Amino acid sequence: MKAFYTDHFVLPLPPGHRFPMEKYSRLRDRVSTLDMLELVEAPAASDTQILYAHDPNYLVKIIEGKLTPQEQREIGFPWSEKMVERSRRSAGATVAAAKTALKEGIAVNLAGGTHHAYRDMGSGFCVFNDSAIAARSLQKEIHPYLQVAIIDLDVHQGNGTASILKNDASIFTLSIHGENNFPFKKEQSDLDLGLADGCDDQAYLLALEQSLDQLNTRFKADCIIYLAGADPHEGDRLGRLKISKSGMQQRDKVVFQYALDRKLPLAISMAGGYGKEIASTVDIHFQTIQTALPFWQQY
Repeated sequence: MKAFYTDHFVLPLPPGHRFPMEKYSRLRDRVSTLDMLELVEAPAASDTQILYAHDPNYLVKIIEGKLTPQEQREIGFPWSEKMVERSRRSAGATVAAAKTALKEGIAVNLAGGTHHAYRDMGSGFCVFNDSAIAARSLQKEIHPYLQVAIIDLDVHQGNGTASILKNDASIFTLSIHGENNFPFKKEQSDLDLGLADGCDDQAYLLALEQSLDQLNTRFKADCIIYLAGADPHEGDRLGRLKISKSGMQQRDKVVFQYALDRKLPLAISMAGGYGKEIASTVDIHFQTIQTALPFWQQY
């Protein structure tokens, strides 16, 4: 199974910054021990691919470093050339994973899930919306009639993804998230399920099963992009849910089985994770990839 990495394209952050950049290199170190996994350096998303989902003026601002201080605050990162390259690679990794999944069943981006980026602005540590870019890249570059389902299980709503794709019937957006969590102004996905603070394994897995049933009824997917956020975990600083480590694994198994039963190609991105201990976030991400391997073997 191929896993695309970007962690050596490091985004320079000031001391004490709360974004856990270190988790990506730690995750690559962990997954490098897995026998059936092939690590591949992610390509950079091209301007053309980024423009499938983003406004040209926004792209120019990013490339030329013309973001206002307010726009940089909204993203949460200071602008630098390395920020631009890192963001291109993170999106390119999801594009590569999605294209590889069409041939091989499952592939992984060891970063990605940058679902708060809108068509014309970044937000919430997200510069380019990798899921929207990847879905549109499959349609523009592989098959124009491909139907793509984006299953977003980050604890924060995929507001940017919902906004970019709101009038696109060929891409279905499903978001299961904390109702009272960021972003505080939600967008309308094709299917949203907001969970109460403190939601436990049983309630979460029931919500997931019901949402996948609805997806199956309402949309004929040809492939899936899955945002496997680690932040619903009970050890997450920002998550506000109470999902155990075993509950997180069961969540992944439900999604993987859904895809396998229908032989749907599956591209996985890691999305968010802000554990009180960074090791616990890495552990959840590692568990997702380890859990995917036996499913990949069955494609």
